[in-house]
Amino acid sequence: MSAAPPLLGSVVDQLGAELVSGDLAEGERFRLGDVEKRFGISRTVAREAMRALEHLGMVSSGRRVGITVLPMEKWAVYDPAIIGWRLNNDKTRGQQVARLNELRLGIEPVAARLAAGNATAQQRAELLRLAARLAELESTPSPRVGEELETDLRFHTLILRASGNEMLAALAPSLVAMLKGKSVFGSRKRDPIGGTTQLHMELARAIDAGLADAAEETSRTILDRTRAENG
Repeated sequence: MSAAPPLLGSVVDQLGAELVSGDLAEGERFRLGDVEKRFGISRTVAREAMRALEHLGMVSSGRRVGITVLPMEKWAVYDPAIIGWRLNNDKTRGQQVARLNELRLGIEPVAARLAAGNATAQQRAELLRLAARLAELESTPSPRVGEELETDLRFHTLILRASGNEMLAALAPSLVAMLKGKSVFGSRKRDPIGGTTQLHMELARAIDAGLADAAEETSRTILDRTRAENG
């Protein structure tokens, strides 16, 4: 008995991985029928897979030219799917980790500064609570796998939302993808906290007290420390 055809998501993941690695190179062209034949799927599934990749800016389609691989500058590089494919590929992982480090250094200290002036009382209290939980997890690791990472993700994404800048807040899903990927691929120690729990508490307290300069500087220190310790 032949194996069942792969699901749409599996086809998109396989093609996405080949696009980020360059195995499907910029300018390369193929037909919808090629996708059908390769994966043993229906025309409908093949078409939906191409639509998903078109939505990400990775390919374009035309009636006469078929499907064309687009250059990276056209890609939706903040999309968690593309971030994940790049982190998961040996050829692109190093560059993607470097780009994520640069992006975080560019946005998080600014978000922390803004959060010191714009965070609601509820957000300030939640940041203090999450920072305290990180300190607890450093001294007493959780039996629940992934709680350290989950808490760290909530802390950093909350700062983006607390900034009061809707464009920074909109980067939260991408930041989640970044931090999850960094936890798996970006560090030899794979430690999401990275010995920075005290700094997280200082950052939460600076935001709570409305100390913009201190919040920005502490955020930058956290990122520098994490990069130095985890590589």
